[in-house]
This record gives sequence, structure tokens and C-alpha cells, in this order.
Amino acid sequence: MTEEKVILVNPQDEPIGLMNKLEAHEKAVLHRAFSVFVLNSNNEIMLQQRAHHKYHSPLLWTNTCCSHQRDGETNIEAGIRRLYEEMGFKTELKELFHFIYKAPFDNGLTEHELDHVMIGYYNDEPNINKDEVESWKWMKIEDVKNDMLQNPQIYTVWFKIIFDEFYHYLEDHKL
Repeated sequence: MTEEKVILVNPQDEPIGLMNKLEAHEKAVLHRAFSVFVLNSNNEIMLQQRAHHKYHSPLLWTNTCCSHQRDGETNIEAGIRRLYEEMGFKTELKELFHFIYKAPFDNGLTEHELDHVMIGYYNDEPNINKDEVESWKWMKIEDVKNDMLQNPQIYTVWFKIIFDEFYHYLEDHKL
């Protein structure tokens, strides 16, 4: 199986090439990514706990799903695809905003991503892919914010950045 490639971009989100995913994380090269947040009618976020064998951030809690767009794929197409691959359901998504972050990990890899944040709505239980997801839960936005202050070590770095800087976008998008 060939390694998945990521789309390298400049700060204006213009594609400038492709690179193997692991190499991009080893070299800390800016690439396109996305983060999906699914909310229910109780204004709770579906969180996922990353699988224990992930090469970075294993067992940490994060947004509903996240990954990288494939060459030729729109942000929405990528979000819908990956949501189904990880969480086992499909729903419409809307793009809210994007931002750039850079975060080194203890294993020598670095996330340097232009992250497109999307939102969707769903009220049922997911059918999680155990190769990708350890567990899941619904949490109220305010409860996530408070828990993040008390237990920051149990959340992924990008999830903390989104919440610290942009959680009002989520609050503003109630059903």
C-alpha cells in the first residue's frame, strides 16, 4: 500500500505540491488539513478519543474527526469521507473558518497545518472504526471548555487551539 500524500500549501492555502504524510510531519512542512465538529440538538459536541496505536496523540480526546484532504478533493468531500471512515455515519457539513498552527510532538514529528474547520449535525450514535477511534462521547460546549482548563493533557493540541481561539464559532452555530 502506498503512503497517503498530503497537499502542501502556502499561507494563502494555494497548493504548491504533494508529499508523503509522514515526511511532511517529519519536516514540519505546511499542509492542508481539516477538523470536523458534529453537534446534536442538545448543543453537545461528539468527541472522539484517538485510537491507542496512533503515531501521535494516541488516546487523546479531540473533535469528531480530522484528517487531510486528498489531491482533487474539496474540503467538504474530504470531511464527509473521513467522518464516515472514522465514525461510521454521513451528514452534511459546512465550512466555518481556517487557521494555521504548528505543534511539535514528543516523537519528533510536527503538525504544521492549514486547518479547515467544518461543522455538521447528527443525533444518533456513531458506528466507530476501532482502527481509528478508541471511544466517543457527547459533551456540552461549556463542559468541554471547563474540562480543558482542568485536564488539558487529555486533549489534542489542535482541539485546544480551536477551543481557545474559536469556540465562539461553535456556540454561534446552534440548531
